Parts: sequence; structure tokens; C-alpha cells
Amino acid sequence: MSKKKLAPATMDIGISGKQRQQIAQGLSALLADSYTLYLMTHNFHWNVTGPQFNSLHTMFMDQYTEQWTALDLIAERIRALGFPAPGTYKQYAALASIQEVEGVPKANDMVRHLVAAQEATARTARRLFVLVDAVKDQVTADVLTQRIDVHEKTAWMLRSLLE
Repeated sequence: MSKKKLAPATMDIGISGKQRQQIAQGLSALLADSYTLYLMTHNFHWNVTGPQFNSLHTMFMDQYTEQWTALDLIAERIRALGFPAPGTYKQYAALASIQEVEGVPKANDMVRHLVAAQEATARTARRLFVLVDAVKDQVTADVLTQRIDVHEKTAWMLRSLLE
């Protein structure tokens, strides 16, 4: 009995291959920004000092923990659309709009960097909405809505520390 090689399953979810690819590319940029933000926040959690140490250390931990969970959600959406999710530092560096922070900034500068990175990640998610809305990709729209909400709220909370 000969074994037939099965052809890869075709995908027909109501979104064309080209549109799925464009969405996956946008989500890959969001994943890169999200991972860069995660790493920055975790780095600051480890290295924060000064009178605000306890509150910032705890706040940063809450933020990077939430961010870690979001990474999986974004990557799995890319996979569900039929494309590989980026997963290397080299890929993230090429895709991210957020620049890494050199050295160990002072506590308030950490907060400023995180505000900028939260806002940049929200902008990356928002840019993808036009395409997602046009092709009626409600699942990706839901992911984007959730991420924008988290990033805008977190940026507001961080900005409040600087007043």
C-alpha cells in the first residue's frame, strides 16, 4: 500500500491570501514593538533605583507580565492567518519602531521611555486597523482594540507619574 502525500490544506476564511499576508505583516510589526516594549519594561524593573523604587518595581512587573501574555496572543493570530510569526532579536530589530535604550536611565527617564514606547506600540496597532476593518477581520480587530486600550491606559498611568 503506497502512502499518498497530502497536499497542504488551503485556507478559505473569507480573507484573501494577499490580505492575510498584509495583516500578518502588520501584526509582525506589532509583535516586534510589543516584544521590544516587554524587554524594556523588564529591564527597567530589574534596574530601577531611587525613592520610587518599590512602586516602580511593582508597576513595571505588572506591565511586563501583561505584555508577556499579549505576545502569545499576537503571535498566535499571525499563525492563525497562515504565516510564521517572527521570533528572533534580528527580526524584531528590523520590524520594531521602538529603539532600545542604552545604559540604565534614572527612574523618571525610564518612565518617559516607557510612555513613548507604549504610545508607539498603540500607533503600530492603530495603523493596521484600516486594512483589518476593510476586510472585516473582526478577530484581528478585537486583538488590536484590546492592545490599543492597554497601551493607551498604561501610557496615561505612566505620564501621571511625571506630573
